[in-house]
Amino acid sequence: MAAWEQVLDDLVQVRGHALVRYATLLTGDRREAEDLVQEALVRCFGQTRPLRDAVAAEAYVRRAVLSVFLDGHRQRSRWSAVRHLVARHDVEESPEQAAVERASVEAALATLAPRLRATVVLRFYDDLTVPEIARRLGLADGTVKRYLSDAIDALEPLLGPLHAARTTDIELVSTREGR
Repeated sequence: MAAWEQVLDDLVQVRGHALVRYATLLTGDRREAEDLVQEALVRCFGQTRPLRDAVAAEAYVRRAVLSVFLDGHRQRSRWSAVRHLVARHDVEESPEQAAVERASVEAALATLAPRLRATVVLRFYDDLTVPEIARRLGLADGTVKRYLSDAIDALEPLLGPLHAARTTDIELVSTREGR
């Protein structure tokens, strides 16, 4: 058995319940917590340089549990902001209504300047974070945030309130005076 395998085995046997309790405090659900710990263990021990110290491994796995939890929360928040654009309603709507909604979104996006449109598509369609968008477009994080804020301000009159798009991880700041 390799050293990292022994560390993983010891960690799961000795501290596994504590890790699941920690994750349960974050998620509020034991089954979800077990999945969270499993994902964190896979991320930590699936890396190219596996962990070889049990104490350091537990601290590393705890940080990974938190990261996986927060990443999942961000993804759910972003999805709830755009779900209405791609998800089907429980009540069957006519194909004409779906086409009208899709056309409305496409028409609203077409009104945006290219950089604003790109940031919106990268954020809500490709599900990229602000730093990822900044790297992809060669911009500063603050510039991306401003573009997203300006784009949402421009889209709201056309599509209605987009409060869910103003998530805390974007921390949008309006560039218009009086706000």
